[in-house]
Amino acid sequence: MSEAPTLDALGPFDVTQVRSGDRYELSRGHPIYVAPTGAAGARGTVLGAGVLETDPAVESAGIDAGFALDDQTLRAPDVSVGNVPDAPGWIRGAPPLAVEYAGTGQDEAELTTKIEQLLAAGTRWIWVARLVGPRRVEVHERDRPVRIARPGEDLHAPGVLQNPVPVAALFDRAAAHEATLRNLLQRKGFDDLDAVLEAGRAQGQAAGREEGREEGREEGREEGRLALLEAVETLAEVLGVAATDDQRARLRDLDTAGLRAHLAALRAGHRRAP
Repeated sequence: MSEAPTLDALGPFDVTQVRSGDRYELSRGHPIYVAPTGAAGARGTVLGAGVLETDPAVESAGIDAGFALDDQTLRAPDVSVGNVPDAPGWIRGAPPLAVEYAGTGQDEAELTTKIEQLLAAGTRWIWVARLVGPRRVEVHERDRPVRIARPGEDLHAPGVLQNPVPVAALFDRAAAHEATLRNLLQRKGFDDLDAVLEAGRAQGQAAGREEGREEGREEGREEGRLALLEAVETLAEVLGVAATDDQRARLRDLDTAGLRAHLAALRAGHRRAP
């Protein structure tokens, strides 16, 4: 059986000799040791992956996914968007979008080589999130000059992402949660959090109008209540608010006024979250 590369081995090796879990990438057959991620990079990777993976246009994404760019080149971006199948083994080809978090001790020469290899293999955008100095993102595209994006600006990947990504969402927890919530709501058919509330409010008003009529009064009231219940359950789901069976049963017994109050409380709780 072929042995995996070791620190004192120069190679050349091929991608079949690197096993899942080995702390190596390969560059033209030569092993590149990948050190464990520091605190800032680990935190940023989770935030960025959450924002990107939930975008309505994204069907697959991964953290540290290994891409076999050729038989002797294996690269694993911190976050990869697209071309991450639910299957074992290295992935042939390259991700359309890749994100790298560059912190203290970053080997800049090696990062440059990695960027060049990914772009040459077909990656369309590489976002390098800088963790040292002012927070910023370098946008790399093939045959284009590097662009710097700063907090307050948006990142775009047309054809890969549906929504722009605020630069801050790759670093800041609150900004990442806001963008992730937007994405999840859109996957449920709502434009944003206000749209969930407006849907519930409109259904409640429609029910109120029906309540003023003798004919169809009970039907209108129940339709409005069920619409509000759906809005509450949708918002709770995308916020990750767990509920017991008893709590769900009590929620379904609430009248229109109670559901409106619960919906408003969920919204307020989200906006207070750090």
